[in-house]
Amino acid sequence: MGREVKIKDLKPGMDNISIKVRILEAGKPKVIQTRKGSRIISEALVGDETGRTRMTLWGKKAGSIKAGEVIRLRKAFVTVFRGVAQLNIGKQGEIVKLDDSEVVASNKIPETSPKVESYRRPYRRTSFRKSW
Repeated sequence: MGREVKIKDLKPGMDNISIKVRILEAGKPKVIQTRKGSRIISEALVGDETGRTRMTLWGKKAGSIKAGEVIRLRKAFVTVFRGVAQLNIGKQGEIVKLDDSEVVASNKIPETSPKVESYRRPYRRTSFRKSW
């Protein structure tokens, strides 16, 4: 199991993390276009006693959660979207349902989100160039 973190501690590039969250809102699965082709995702708003953030569920995980549930994410990773650190759970990740008492009630979750100052996405080489 990865290191246990709280929402306020999320930083871009973190991976293999474990976090307990309450699902505040859960969206339906949808198809999006990425550089790698079509992908199925669903989005959710999640929170703990330190704040709230968006979460993207990829592939078979899309649509697997409901608002009000308390879950533990394992092998989750963090990306940045519009200046806010965001949780992601992909094919390697796990979602474990927990008892309701594991995370504070929805009305006790602060409105704050983990902001990211001046984040620059790492350079990704997208094509192969032959050097003569």
